[in-house]
Amino acid sequence: MPIRTHIADRIGEIVIDHPPVNALDSQGWNELPGLVERLGRDREVRCVLIRAEGRGFCGGVDIKEMQAHPERIVELNRGNFLTFRAIRGCEVPVVTAVHNFVIGGGIGICGASDVVIAADNAYFSLPEVDRGAMGGASHLQRMFPLQKVRAAFFTGGRIPAAEAYRLGAVEAVHPSERLTDEARAFAAIIASKSRRALVLAKEALNGIEPRDVDHGYRFEQGFTLEMYMHEDSQRSRDEFVATGTAAKF
Repeated sequence: MPIRTHIADRIGEIVIDHPPVNALDSQGWNELPGLVERLGRDREVRCVLIRAEGRGFCGGVDIKEMQAHPERIVELNRGNFLTFRAIRGCEVPVVTAVHNFVIGGGIGICGASDVVIAADNAYFSLPEVDRGAMGGASHLQRMFPLQKVRAAFFTGGRIPAAEAYRLGAVEAVHPSERLTDEARAFAAIIASKSRRALVLAKEALNGIEPRDVDHGYRFEQGFTLEMYMHEDSQRSRDEFVATGTAAKF
């Protein structure tokens, strides 16, 4: 199973485990929202923890699927949107633990979460400009200052965990071998609180945000679709699938 869940000690865990790089296809992205919502509604659960196994946290979307089936872009977009909205709207706090690469849709998961715990080898990246796509900046901008987001987006560059911690985007940075234990320990502190208090606190905090991240991401997705319809998008995907590098223009 690419995604599995379990509940222990009032923490509902969602584990992404889809080798080689935890890049989910349109089906995977459309399954994830239901898992988040189900755990969030469970009266036993007081905190949801999202983490991953393997080489890195999340490689985003399955570029090979989009290359072979570009008609699935609308289905994929909807799955991304529903996933991030479900995480942000989850009844209880969501903690996300990340290691190594956090790319594309992985950014959306983090940006929609309440708390991010990172391994010391983690980095955040939106390489969409080199993949013939758009989207993700709305959630990255929920984590980082505006100019930092634009610099990363225009260059397709990386923001390492240490820099993310300096800027306040992640709560803590731990050695990768301790990440899961440390994330569970942090989630356990939340899970020790009154569920009712957590539910009300989550709703209140979402309500006082200065902007609507869901609306912002939905706005971005219009440009994602427009980009996918341009010939440069196919050229970018072809080059990435063939060589793993960015196309030259």
